[in-house]
Amino acid sequence: MLIPTNKRYWSGRTDSETNRAAFRMHQIVQLSTPKESVANKTCALIGFSSEEGVRRNNGRLGAAEGPNALRSELAKLPWRMPAECQLMDLGTIVCEDDQLERAQAELGVAVRDSLEKNVKPVILGGGHETAYGHYLGVREFIGPDAKLGVVNIDAHFDLRSYEEQPSSGTMFKQMLDSDPNVEYLVLGIQEFGNTDILFEEADAKGVSYVTEQEITSGLMNEILEKINFFIEKQDFVLLTLCSDVLNSAFAPGVSAPSPFGLDPLTVRTFIQNVASHKKTLSFDISEINPSLDQQNQTVKLGAYLTNEAIVALLGGRIT
Repeated sequence: MLIPTNKRYWSGRTDSETNRAAFRMHQIVQLSTPKESVANKTCALIGFSSEEGVRRNNGRLGAAEGPNALRSELAKLPWRMPAECQLMDLGTIVCEDDQLERAQAELGVAVRDSLEKNVKPVILGGGHETAYGHYLGVREFIGPDAKLGVVNIDAHFDLRSYEEQPSSGTMFKQMLDSDPNVEYLVLGIQEFGNTDILFEEADAKGVSYVTEQEITSGLMNEILEKINFFIEKQDFVLLTLCSDVLNSAFAPGVSAPSPFGLDPLTVRTFIQNVASHKKTLSFDISEINPSLDQQNQTVKLGAYLTNEAIVALLGGRIT
């Protein structure tokens, strides 16, 4: 069940009550759920307040506070989209006790329902276990036979075994093991953030990946070509961002900070490139941990990157 969002998270400076050209996101967002299919270009925010997957993965806790922290920063941003574009906030699914699988299933229902109403979901996590619930909803919407490309901007493969239990480190193995029509691309892999067995698992599963060192070597055009080649093979695409891919100098408030991570402009380029593609249905951001942040810089960066995804999903201008 979605818990409605408290209006206090959607507040900020108001330059005009009537001139849309001066509006900020808090003046645009609708705290409601569409009852039928929408005609306009619309994104729907869905919170996923969960850190159970992080706990199971022995990570640093605090990501469950990510959704509302991101809302508070998104609220302040200018809304520079055409009048036909809309933004909704459907509320937040809360993972209670240790019921991760139930919460992921509920997230899947919310994602599917949004897509069925011609609304593009933007999920605010939560630990990166968010991605599995996101996937469940997309797969149910597109049906079992469609080819689904999962693009993950991440320092880690998250292909660990889930024999004991799923966690924030197992989601993509879960997808690949159960779904023959999934292909997986990871951007930002840290060579010393993954064990040899995880690289072996990635190769065995046919995973496409680009390492952090390849990205920082100055071959961006070639990497974008690789991304576009991957997308063209798919029927549909979902995009997921694990914030620990970012350099910890820019993003200290994440569950697993990365000193050799990517700079925000590179991550923005990837988001713009993937989210603007007509095959891309949805986006999620995960692992923002406000309790570990410094002067709110990670939350603010996460909100900016989420805004880039919203703009791209709605067909906005890429600068």
